[in-house]
Amino acid sequence: MAAYGAYTDQELTALLKEGDGIAFTEIYNRHKKELFIYALRLVKDEDLAGDLVQEVLISLWDRRAVVDLKGSIVAYLFTALRYRFFDWIDKQKVRADYAASFQLFIDEGEWITDNQVAENELMAFIEQQIAQLPEKMRKVFLMSHKENLSYKEISERLNITEKTAHNQVNNALKLLKIKLGMFAILLFLAQP
Repeated sequence: MAAYGAYTDQELTALLKEGDGIAFTEIYNRHKKELFIYALRLVKDEDLAGDLVQEVLISLWDRRAVVDLKGSIVAYLFTALRYRFFDWIDKQKVRADYAASFQLFIDEGEWITDNQVAENELMAFIEQQIAQLPEKMRKVFLMSHKENLSYKEISERLNITEKTAHNQVNNALKLLKIKLGMFAILLFLAQP
């Protein structure tokens, strides 16, 4: 090992490309501290800086046969560390965007889901109450509110007076308001 300490970076790089683990260990020991200081300046977190340096050096070992190390190994390591830092930033942005999106879904999704359930229950209750109206009143009410017909059009179709059509719709609305009031109270009481 002492002999490897005397080798230059270029000599160690040549040995590394041949798969020499001791040469890699020497490169690691020789440059890990300066890489760590650089990484720490970038991320301001010792654990993360250490992780980034480890990833760069492990990547160097994994890619030793294919990596182009014609220049300085130090320049290569610092460049690799900088790119690793940029990758980390991109992942943080993606995580932050995902977390924000997920939180928005939770915040709004729960509200939307609760509202949709309540709205569906309310609509089902209204339809049920309309179905229970007396037949003539129900028919006039549906023509007015579902088909959007005027009292005049309803009176012509059913052969009744406009006043009767108006009274039937008003009476239906009064009954529905009473029933809906009871439903709202029951819905309120059912809330946790």
